[in-house]
This record gives sequence, structure tokens and C-alpha cells, in this order.
Amino acid sequence: MSILFLVIIGIAAGFLATRLMGVEADLPTTIAIGVLGALVGGLLLRGVAALFGMASGFVGAVLGALAVLWIYKTYLKK
Repeated sequence: MSILFLVIIGIAAGFLATRLMGVEADLPTTIAIGVLGALVGGLLLRGVAALFGMASGFVGAVLGALAVLWIYKTYLKK
């Protein structure tokens, strides 16, 4: 899975993750969280994506974005 694909998916994943976690963040923060989450989740689930297709890459991106949002909400946003 290419890095560009992870960035594009990350934008959508960041939007979805902020809505799922109830975080009100501005657009650049949402995109940054989504892209970082997509990179983390996408790289961790690279093997699963090879087995089950691109759908698992999106799931990994959303899970990664949720993890990054949890860290952001817990430790960075006061």
C-alpha cells in the first residue's frame, strides 16, 4: 500500500475518527490525526491488507486514527 494512498485514506479516517470519538477539532488537526493514524494503522496492518484486500487497510486507518485521537485527547488537549 503506497504512502499516498494512506494519506488519502487518512483524511477520511481522521474525519470519521473525530466523529466517533466526539472530538471537535479544526480541519488541519483532523487531517493530521487521520494521516498519522492511517500511517500507523496502515503500516501495522500491512500483512492483513495483503490477505484481505483494501477494506482492511481502511479499517486499520480508522483504528490507527482512533488511537492517535485517544492520545491527543488524553495527553495533548487540555
